[in-house]
Amino acid sequence: MAKPKKLKELLSEILTEEEISIMPTSFDIVGDILIFADFPLELKKKEKGIAEKILEVFKNVKVVCKKVEEYSGTFRTPKLEIIGGEDRKETIHKENGIRVKLDVEKVYFSVRLGHERERINHLVKKSESVLVMFSGCGVYPVNLSRNTEAKEIYGIEINPVGHRYALENVKLNKAENITLFEGDVNLVLPGIKKKFDRILMPLPKSAEDFLDLAISKLKKKGILHFYDFLNEKEFDLAEEKISLAVLRKKKKVLSYFLVRCGDYGPGKYRVCADVQIE
Repeated sequence: MAKPKKLKELLSEILTEEEISIMPTSFDIVGDILIFADFPLELKKKEKGIAEKILEVFKNVKVVCKKVEEYSGTFRTPKLEIIGGEDRKETIHKENGIRVKLDVEKVYFSVRLGHERERINHLVKKSESVLVMFSGCGVYPVNLSRNTEAKEIYGIEINPVGHRYALENVKLNKAENITLFEGDVNLVLPGIKKKFDRILMPLPKSAEDFLDLAISKLKKKGILHFYDFLNEKEFDLAEEKISLAVLRKKKKVLSYFLVRCGDYGPGKYRVCADVQIE
């Protein structure tokens, strides 16, 4: 990600001082696609020039996009518009020694969670059975397969496009210990007749709705990674949600640790609760 000053200096040749003052300096690069999450309407007439300048300087970028609609729908995918570069939204992203192929508009993917996925890799112990609920394009399962000594990794994804990419990414990375399912977690998981040492729930918007099911599929003293979006003053809510679900399942929390794993907005964070359950 470019530093704000560098980006503004880069565009000073084509933008006025007033335009530079509103030029967004935050963006994500997924593979070779640069994505602006918030692009001002006031710069619409100059967006092509902005994209051309970025493509000229950032040699690793081949496509420049802007988000025109927020993450929405069952699959939590964004609406993106290409403002420069090649006419495609598919790319291959590299992180933690793996390659992930995806369409940035059809699959939910957060490049900013790369460090979090690496953190989880370091926690997984040898011979663990791991379940990734909401596995998307397979980035978590493939990370775990290639970077840990887990015995087996299961993934469940409701988005058929995400599931298709996940199957492709398993082959792309020669990951042999992954089993993937397409469908609603509520319908698929009860039919999987096994329990897991570790369960990941990377769906911060509504993961709490699946807590009871996840807990029922944990082995004794298993680990749950529960993700949520919370304001700093509301961090206790994550523990409260988990405690209520654990109580409903007549279990006990053996350990609890909350990790910030990214900003989501002013004063709001993506957090992960690492919980061991009786």
